[in-house]
Amino acid sequence: MTSWLIGTSIMLIHLMGIVSAIMALMSSRTSQGAVAWIVSLMTFPYIALPAYWFFGRPRFYGYVTARGAKDNVLRRVLRRYRNNMKPHISLPATPDVQAVEQLAMMPLTKGNHAELLIDGQATFASLFAGIDEAKDYLLLQFFIVRDDRLGRELEAHLLRAAERGVRIYFLYDELGSRKLRDNYFKELAGAGAAISPFGSSRGFKHRFQLNFRNHRKIMVIDGKKGWVGGLNVGVEYLGEHPRHGPWRDTHLKLQGPGVLGLQEAFWEDWHWATGEVITLNWHAENHAQEDHQVVIVPSGPADKHDTASLLVQQLIHSAVDRLWVTSPYFVPDQGVQDALRLAAMRGVDVRVMIPERPDHLLVFLSAFSFLPDMLRAGVKIYRYLPGFLHQKVMLIDSDAATVGTVNLDNRSFRLNFEVTAYIPSQDFADSVACMLEKDFAHCRRVTIDEINSRPLWKKVVSRAAYLTAPIQ
Repeated sequence: MTSWLIGTSIMLIHLMGIVSAIMALMSSRTSQGAVAWIVSLMTFPYIALPAYWFFGRPRFYGYVTARGAKDNVLRRVLRRYRNNMKPHISLPATPDVQAVEQLAMMPLTKGNHAELLIDGQATFASLFAGIDEAKDYLLLQFFIVRDDRLGRELEAHLLRAAERGVRIYFLYDELGSRKLRDNYFKELAGAGAAISPFGSSRGFKHRFQLNFRNHRKIMVIDGKKGWVGGLNVGVEYLGEHPRHGPWRDTHLKLQGPGVLGLQEAFWEDWHWATGEVITLNWHAENHAQEDHQVVIVPSGPADKHDTASLLVQQLIHSAVDRLWVTSPYFVPDQGVQDALRLAAMRGVDVRVMIPERPDHLLVFLSAFSFLPDMLRAGVKIYRYLPGFLHQKVMLIDSDAATVGTVNLDNRSFRLNFEVTAYIPSQDFADSVACMLEKDFAHCRRVTIDEINSRPLWKKVVSRAAYLTAPIQ
């Protein structure tokens, strides 16, 4: 009887492995991912089956967007707010901008003021000043929140805002903030703040969505000012972590109609996490004296398209003279790799800045498997020396730049909820160019000889690490 049960169990596991392999074949979003899952499920189903059901799902289900086709309460509010936006929409848009608008399902707005915030001290001084100015409500969203000196300083500013009667909505990723103590939010909640984890795997129906994360960092005050970029809440983002040392990062402060795009992204996330439709200010304020044009591009695994990857590819293809990119995690999909190589081949000054010091070993090792092809095509790879590089910035010619949360890896392209501010304005691009020129001065350029001279075992390990890219 026991042997019959064991034999039946083994047969069922292998049958489930075959069925799951077929599902991976039909639904995986990359051929690399499909091959990896099929081989694993057919060969080692005992290990691969639970891994596939937790990490192999191609889409995030159940998430409702205001921009979707379904008629829901979010969409009805969106219609009213978009009507208010008409005077602030910049027309006509160029074909390159139209492509970004189509991906974002948000319009290019005019009359914005975009301000670069370089590194932690400047960013958190700006964030805290914004919290102190809030009169009606505060929207805050971070991937990582730590109960350290910076986290407690944030809490103190929020408590003072709550005492003034400001409504506070605080969203965090439960995995990114897994080390946060349960009582961190207790005093804030007691003061009336609404606090929620994003809850990607909430409920029985969505229990296998654990591998999808909300990586957005957004703050909005009163629908008038917004912040977005690479910094989370923790003292390491101030450069005070003993292992990482100095921390190089970039954030963005935005005023004007574009803020409502950040607000919309948060609003949709809050609806997923809590089921609530919160009442916010949807009347745009114009800053015509600055007149930076802005498109906010939310992206994530609930999108019909691979929005983040397609956005990056579109920006690369639009470059004529130069394309400068910074990313802490550089394991782009094949489409982005090909686009970077082609840009270099047609004479574009393609530079990619990545860290010298890794904080994720697999991602660091994976890059070595494709860097030789990049270098041979003319892509220039730079490693940032003074500390850990975490900024996510792109500069396209002298015409446009982006600041956001998207890394150039599969996790940002297909597994994370992200957000990017695309700013096709020359003076803003000039300020980004000036910032990046200073960063490149603190880099060393990687050579093809350096990559090729590595011992064989390192090349094998790098190639093996690259095979895990679909779930990194």
